[in-house]
Amino acid sequence: MCQSTDVRQAVLAKNDGLATALRDDLTRRGVTVVNLLSSPGSGKTELLGRVLAEAVRRGIPVAALTADLATENDARRLARSGAPVKQLLTDGLCHLEARQVRGHLEGWLPEDAELLFVENVGNLVCPASYDLGETLRIVLMAVTEGEDKPLKYPTAFGSAHLVALTKTDLAEPAGFDEAAFHTHVHQVNPGVEIVRSCARTGDGVDTVLERALAARDGVPVHRPPLTPTPHVHGPDGAAAPHPHVTSAPAS
Repeated sequence: MCQSTDVRQAVLAKNDGLATALRDDLTRRGVTVVNLLSSPGSGKTELLGRVLAEAVRRGIPVAALTADLATENDARRLARSGAPVKQLLTDGLCHLEARQVRGHLEGWLPEDAELLFVENVGNLVCPASYDLGETLRIVLMAVTEGEDKPLKYPTAFGSAHLVALTKTDLAEPAGFDEAAFHTHVHQVNPGVEIVRSCARTGDGVDTVLERALAARDGVPVHRPPLTPTPHVHGPDGAAAPHPHVTSAPAS
């Protein structure tokens, strides 16, 4: 048990240290990182593509790093926006860590970039526990996933600076209870902003981009009441016991 605790503490300290250093380095370069988290199929890539295209249209220097276990499909889709895009393959790892982000940015991130969007692996468990050096964390959920999802994944939704509800054009046929969704989100993350979006119509695209630009410009982001602690795998690759959340006062 002591050894497992030591492993958790070591992983926490290492990733947090790397994330802090990465955030500091990018801030000095004038780059703000936006971390996008969701389960698979939420429409994260489609919405990000629309946000990137709008940023390019407005002349905002932007780039994107997209992560998947396999294939470069998402990078090809996002590249249609005209923004610089790079695929990060995790080779089976269920989440990104700060060391991976730093390694893939070296020698690639454009010198004039101001916003870097990181599309995390589709998973609401492990990615929620790792700081990637972001200033803004956006958690997305589609109306087809059910309004109780924030209660099922409190670490993800509880650590969000912004929540995006996607595929809102399907809310009625899906029988989605949006009022209940808002209640559940604010139960785990009081006061967090919820943005309605639909990549098909473009709804919410401007709002997501504006929130990213506000973070770039130093506007304080919503401070979540929950502080994530890292999901840890044992030395042999097996999952080790790990707490995901510790309570912290909002300030």
